[in-house]
Amino acid sequence: MNYRRLGKQGVKVSELALGSWMTDVSEPDKQELAAQSIKLAYENGINFLDCADAYSGGAAERFLGKVLKDYPRKEIILSSKVFFPTGKGVNDRGLSRKHIMESVDQSLANMQTDYLDLYFCHRFDPETSLEETLQALSDLVDQGKVLYYGVSEWRPVQLLEAQLVIQERGLHPMSVVQPQYNMFDRYIEHELLDVCEKLGLGVVPFSPLSQGLLTGKYRKGHKIPAGSRATYQDQIRDLLTESNLDKVEELVKMAAELDTDLATFSLAWALHDPRITSLITGASKPEQLNSNLKALDLQIPNDYYNRINELFHFKKFSRKIG
Repeated sequence: MNYRRLGKQGVKVSELALGSWMTDVSEPDKQELAAQSIKLAYENGINFLDCADAYSGGAAERFLGKVLKDYPRKEIILSSKVFFPTGKGVNDRGLSRKHIMESVDQSLANMQTDYLDLYFCHRFDPETSLEETLQALSDLVDQGKVLYYGVSEWRPVQLLEAQLVIQERGLHPMSVVQPQYNMFDRYIEHELLDVCEKLGLGVVPFSPLSQGLLTGKYRKGHKIPAGSRATYQDQIRDLLTESNLDKVEELVKMAAELDTDLATFSLAWALHDPRITSLITGASKPEQLNSNLKALDLQIPNDYYNRINELFHFKKFSRKIG
């Protein structure tokens, strides 16, 4: 396993992380498969496990808490998030000090730990001042409940506004950003990565396989596989357009030229940028994780990056005046 520093912080995380968003813990046999995936991840050097209080209504956190009792806590980088509703109360959501403080205590109880290595604001809260949110997060660092905090899916200007508040108040710094990033969604290359590099923030993207579009299981002219996420989840179904599937066919050909599969090819592509700290992958079965791990050894020749840019008509945004 290779490890990268979390931005300018000293802590190191594995290039691949194991996420819990799509982990099904509804039945004992599915819990057993998920536990096997965690065991395989640990044995292969993955030290970063990502979760959130909203995943499966808290069941994902509780599952991790039960499974991780068998592993040395100091060897795990454990994360969770706060923002989405955790109850029916008017204050059971958002990034108010009240919700943050109550949510982190619940997450710690769920995961049976004294601290979280990383704690993310799951989304931006326009109804709460940055001063209130950032002060609460900095206080959690003072209390030892959180070691590093960050945000998910915040715009560059929001990161810069937060940085001003942090500097003005002398708060503990933000350390990490969790955006979406894959070949079909490269918005972070236009501006966000530059801002993160300037501020020394780690970048740990989610959905590096575009909700499954880049796994190779969804192909043009083929039926949607039975039991796959596209049979019940709108997010992936909305991506299965003719244009996207045409691109998948071309990417499958490129991967075959390198004697690999599309998922491996796609993860290796995303890890090529040194500003990416770790990719949060979902693996509900050990065989899926084994496939993901192959990306760590794949070297993609430089000309393939140009071919991919041409396929997607991608060019970093710039505006010339005069």
